[in-house]
Formats: sequence, structure tokens, C-alpha cells
Amino acid sequence: MGQVSTAATELATPEARRSPGPWRTAGADLLRNRSAPAAAVVLFLVVLATLCAPLYAHHIAHTDPFQSHVSGTTVVDGKTVPVLTPSSTGLGLGVTPIGPTWDPAHYFLGADNQGRDVMARLLYGGRTSLFIGFTAALLTCALGTVVGVVAGYAGGVVDAVISRVLDVIWAFPVYLLAICLSVVLLTDGLHLGPLTVEAGSLWLPVAIIAAIYVPYIARPLRGQVLVLRNKEYIQAAVGSGAPTVRILRREVLPNVLPTAIVFVPLMTALAMLTESALSFLSVGVQPPDASWGTIIEDGLGLLYTRPAVTIAPGLLIALTTAALNVLGDGVRDALDPGARLRGGV
Repeated sequence: MGQVSTAATELATPEARRSPGPWRTAGADLLRNRSAPAAAVVLFLVVLATLCAPLYAHHIAHTDPFQSHVSGTTVVDGKTVPVLTPSSTGLGLGVTPIGPTWDPAHYFLGADNQGRDVMARLLYGGRTSLFIGFTAALLTCALGTVVGVVAGYAGGVVDAVISRVLDVIWAFPVYLLAICLSVVLLTDGLHLGPLTVEAGSLWLPVAIIAAIYVPYIARPLRGQVLVLRNKEYIQAAVGSGAPTVRILRREVLPNVLPTAIVFVPLMTALAMLTESALSFLSVGVQPPDASWGTIIEDGLGLLYTRPAVTIAPGLLIALTTAALNVLGDGVRDALDPGARLRGGV
């Protein structure tokens, strides 16, 4: 009896009855998902490797990945060899860069057609691609959340105008719209009142990618807010005379925030793919900056002689976007367990 009484007393304490909270529960569910933590580890390693780009370039490879080394030399198996050699195929025009040496200190993945270290450029390019992808995703989710919440809660003319603008953006093919905006803005940059973005700035592709993907976030959140607006607790808050801003901040936004968070890793992967496509077409990241897309474009002419220049960034793009998608699925399942059940039906 004494043991039963003690157990009952422990269950009756406030600490025992206290709920762990939705965010802590979601975190525990995410950790129990084996795929999501593994994807997070892969993503962490990729980010860590790109952050170590200056360390590798200046202290290991001893090279500047942004300067041409047309007449440069390196050491392979104890012998000094040129980085670029005259081509021995066809008419003998052009040059053939050195291939992978698998020596971290001497052109580990070889050189491109300007004699630049591919491995060093790969790490620096990863920093650019990850920066643009993550920043554009955050900006897209922030703008999409604001637009979706305002349109769904305001209704009427405000909702109609915002919805039509979103429909117009949605109607354009994504890459065609991105290419058109890039071509136009690469000439004079972006000027919106006091806000000015130079043509060669990395913020230009961030702004373009964020703008074209806003409907992907705003439309589902608008639909969610339309449902929330008719809930009893929202109607009670309106009836009590609570200010609209307070209702949005305390009642509406906390209910749509998990959905917006789920979109962050998924939109990061999508933004990285879009940036790589734009950079491959020379309308994204501009020299002297490099990204995985520009490195693929640099290696296009070397595809048959030095395929590592193109294959290496392509594999990293595939690996990073796959990890982001797996992590996004895990976050979705953790924040909305019902989604997993609905998906299995």
C-alpha cells in the first residue's frame, strides 16, 4: 500500500502532470526518426567542409581559386609538371588541364581550363550555393507567411488582389521567370526606393529566387488561415474586441508557424537547384564569385577529358538537396504526425 501511495503522490505532483510541450515533443519525434538525423549529419558535414574553404585553399593547397594559373606548375609523384598542357587531340588547339592527383596539397580533383584548383573552387562554390539557398528559403518563407496570413485573414478585396497577383506569378514557368528577371536585373541591378542591389551582388539571385517562390508558401498558408478564421477561439477573440494585430500574433501565427518551418529545408533544396540552373546559364552568380552551378558550366567543355570538374559539383548538389529533402520530410512528420498517417492511407 505504501508503494501505491507513493506512486500516486508522484503522479499528483505538478511536475509529473506537466506536458513536455509541442516543440519538445516534436524534437523527440524528430530524433526518433532515423533518416532525419542522418540527413542532418550529412548536411552538417557539407556545411563544415565549405566553411573550411579558406583553410584548405591557403594552408593545404596553397592556391588562389579565383585567379588563373595558365603557366602554373604543380608536383605529381615528386615531379614538377605544368597545370595546363597543349591539347593533343583534333587540331591540337586549346589546352588540357591536369587531372585529379588525389593529393590534397596538389590539385586533388585536378584543374579547370584556367588552371584553377577544382577542389578549392568546389569548397568556395559550396559556400555561395548554400548561402543563396538558405537565405532565399528564409526570405521566401517569411514573405510567404506574411502574404498568406494577411490574405487569408483579411479576406474581401485584399484577399482577391493578393490572390490574383500570386496567380500571375504562379502562371509563369519557374525557370523561365527566373531567367527573365536575371537577364533584366543583371544589367542595372535592383532598385526599390532606398534599397539597391548591385548587378554582381549575391543578393540579386537571392531576391529573384525568393520572389518567384513566394506563391509556393503563401497559397497553402492562406488556405490554412481561411480555416482558422472560422474557429471558435478566433471568433471569440474578435468578439471580445481584441486588436487584429494581437489576434494574428497570438492566435493565427502560432498555428501556421509549424507549416512555414516545414517549408524551410524543402525550399532551401529548391532554391539551390534554381541557383545552380541560373549559374549554369551564366545568369546567376557572376565572376569572380563561384558556385556549384558555375563550376559545372566551367567544366562543360572538359566533360570528356576531365569529367571530375563537372561530376564533383553535380554530386554535391544531389547529395545536399537529397539530405535537405529527407530532413524536411522528418520535420514535417515531427510537427504534423497526422501528415504521415494521411500519406499512408
